[in-house]
Amino acid sequence: METKPNEISSSKMFGGYNKRYRHFSPTLGCSMTFHIYFPPSSSPSHKFPILYFLSGLTCTDENFIIKSGAQRAASSEGVALIAPDTSPRGLNVEGEADSWDFGVGAGFYLNATQEKWKNWRMYDYVVKELPKLLSDNFPQLDTSRASLSGHSMGGHGALTIYLKNLDKYKSVSAFAPISNPINCPWGQKAFTNYLGSSKGDWEEYDATSLVSKFHDVSATILIDQGEDDKFLHDKQLLPQKFEEACRSANVPLLLRMQPGYDHSYFFISTFIDDHIRHHAQALNL
Repeated sequence: METKPNEISSSKMFGGYNKRYRHFSPTLGCSMTFHIYFPPSSSPSHKFPILYFLSGLTCTDENFIIKSGAQRAASSEGVALIAPDTSPRGLNVEGEADSWDFGVGAGFYLNATQEKWKNWRMYDYVVKELPKLLSDNFPQLDTSRASLSGHSMGGHGALTIYLKNLDKYKSVSAFAPISNPINCPWGQKAFTNYLGSSKGDWEEYDATSLVSKFHDVSATILIDQGEDDKFLHDKQLLPQKFEEACRSANVPLLLRMQPGYDHSYFFISTFIDDHIRHHAQALNL
């Protein structure tokens, strides 16, 4: 099985290229796809810092690349975008596609401990396998200068991965993240199935629980949240819980409540340039 990434599509955009790759993931035990947006370069030896964008429930590696419009700012700022998929695919585990908020397209960026879901190791895939794959195969990428962003479930992933790996990432941002999954229906469903019944295990993947453990967060965390987001009103996202935890831990947070905006990519595309610039500043220090 070929672990080396094979290019399966390429499209020019804002002077750079969106390229999609497929490879076999030993971590997940299946073939996976991911996108890279390479900004334009004036020198073959130039190395780009990278921004990982983790997508939300039901998404693939394509949603962000197609819908966000992030490439315009990434091109001008000289930041490469990395968009992985959201879960293993093609394993045909019983029940993996029974609901939209669990299983396929819903990996929650954790390492499952329950035997049935043992391949659901998106945390290790994003933190360990993918950076090494990029470093080994794409000399134009500087994986030592990396930041994280994400949307909804992916916002949860970005925040938790950042907080657990402050030495690996320069900055983090999120759009409408699932900020306190141990206290919302999406998180409780996913964590029960993937991690079992131990609440202590759940807290290891909950940004609101994690932030109190880290007092050396120096870069400001940027979060945008639409005020007309139905999932905010359904108490799935709970940004105020994360805000309270950051305040208690003296962690710098800029939480921007955006009037009239919902949970969609219309919302993301409106504010994505701010996020790209936020990360470019941290990556180029």
